[in-house]
Amino acid sequence: MQKFLIERSVPGIQAVPEAERQQIWAKSNAVLAELGPDVQWAHSYVTDDKIYCLYYATAPELIREHARRGGFPCDRIMAVDDIVDPTRAAM
Repeated sequence: MQKFLIERSVPGIQAVPEAERQQIWAKSNAVLAELGPDVQWAHSYVTDDKIYCLYYATAPELIREHARRGGFPCDRIMAVDDIVDPTRAAM
């Protein structure tokens, strides 16, 4: 499966109480279960007004369908070509 980074605009998401956030994450998991194993959520980063999610999927259309069914914003879907970190730096 390919890796995808999803950008979601959610103004004020950091101010949303944890209990409400847990409901959002649970809804996401429920929709993913309906869609089957060809789309998987790895993790997300929450900022002031956006959520950036890393997903594995066989096609970006599955990510769009997840957003549609869950009522989630999906501003951008970007294929991840590579992951780098300091351990890959040439010495």
